[in-house]
Amino acid sequence: MKPLPFLLALLVGCATSQPGGLSRERIADIVASPERSDADRQNDVRRKPAEMLSFIGVREGMVALDVSAAGGYTTELIARAVGPSGRVYGQTRAPDPRQRLANRKMANVVPIVRPFDDPVPPEASSNALDLVTLMFNYHDFGALGVDRAKMNSAIFRALKPGGVYIVADHSGRPGTGISESNTLHRVEEAFVRKEVEAAGFRYAGEGGFLRNPKDPRDRETPEPAQPKDEFVLKFVKP
Repeated sequence: MKPLPFLLALLVGCATSQPGGLSRERIADIVASPERSDADRQNDVRRKPAEMLSFIGVREGMVALDVSAAGGYTTELIARAVGPSGRVYGQTRAPDPRQRLANRKMANVVPIVRPFDDPVPPEASSNALDLVTLMFNYHDFGALGVDRAKMNSAIFRALKPGGVYIVADHSGRPGTGISESNTLHRVEEAFVRKEVEAAGFRYAGEGGFLRNPKDPRDRETPEPAQPKDEFVLKFVKP
């Protein structure tokens, strides 16, 4: 029979840990960091970073790539989560005028400028990454004419076996595919899943924390005013 202190410690661990990822307490500390900007805190209301980091299963020491990093909101969060022993590549198609990734001077963030259909730096192009994120920009690749099959294949090659690919976006109506990328700035969830799975990924689940079933999804901004219905999908390289 196990001693009582051991059992108590086990119970505490079960209550505070996320399977395979950081504890809820550690994630809360990351989100509450005084070094984060006021703009990011305002964005947190919509983006729900604690739920996102928990769903991703991010761990210290991971090597990650944030595709279409834009202003670097997600890049910075993941960099804080993976810690000094980890590394995050923040990919943009052109230098970002806001210069967050350069100005924050986070030692474990590597800003890279590469095309969207070839987003992985050469040193990480084969079985080198633990995590890839693509946040709310997959739909844009339709309007931009990005070769998404090439992009997804490059990401597949770059991830280690068991590596995770997270795609979040604004949800489109069934049957719309990516046709509303330049009008409603939405994409059909089933369409994204089909394209990503075609690259060899296994679907591993959805985070429902950004869902809004009341959004009619027929406008860029829902009417009456309310949060958009957004999906967060997790894929794994077998």
